This record gives sequence, structure tokens and C-alpha cells, in this order.
Amino acid sequence: MQNAAARLITGARRREHITPVLRQLHWLRVQHRVEFKPVCLVRQALCGQMPTYLADDIRLVSEGNQRSLRFSFDNMCAMPRTHNSFGDRSFEAAGLRIWNNLRRGLQTLEISYKHFKRY
Repeated sequence: MQNAAARLITGARRREHITPVLRQLHWLRVQHRVEFKPVCLVRQALCGQMPTYLADDIRLVSEGNQRSLRFSFDNMCAMPRTHNSFGDRSFEAAGLRIWNNLRRGLQTLEISYKHFKRY
């Protein structure tokens, strides 16, 4: 559907590659969009820019442990335990998993939200 909508908007032909068309429109592929939205929400929650009912579920590893761990100084989030595939797809589990898999440079909260969204 996304590719068809992009072709309709730009007037691209059916045989043309869709990737340049999506870049021209500044659209993400569906899979990337599915990962992009939750990780942006996690970052906003860690910065204190989200409602408390979402931000309360997100804990950093360094907040919960008394001992110094390998990830204590990073902005790594503590992953909740899930017992089925529905739990794995929840915001809390999926968003935190994607956040923990980001490059270390993007996990710093000192960069602006605008800069974060570019990468």
C-alpha cells in the first residue's frame, strides 16, 4: 500500500525502483517505521517528555542495581520478562529492545531530539 501511494503521489511508473521515490518523499519503509516510533517514545520518556503512565514502565539498568555493572554507565534499559509473543510486541518490551540495540552514540540523552530523529 505504501509503495502504491508513493507512486500515485509522485507519478512514478510501476517498473521504477521504489527506494528513490520513498527517499524523495522522506518516507520510511514500513519495517523501519515500526521500529522508529517506539524508540522515539522511549527516548522521550527517558528525557522526561512523556506522560508518567508510559514513563513509569521504563527503568535504566543503573537505577535498579546497587553494584556497578558493565552497562551501568550507559543508558541501557532493564528489559521486562514476557511469557508469550503478545508480550514481546508490547511497547515496553519491543521499544526497550530496540533502544538497547541502538548505537551507543544515539543512546546519549544529550543530543537533541531533532538530531536523534535523523539517525
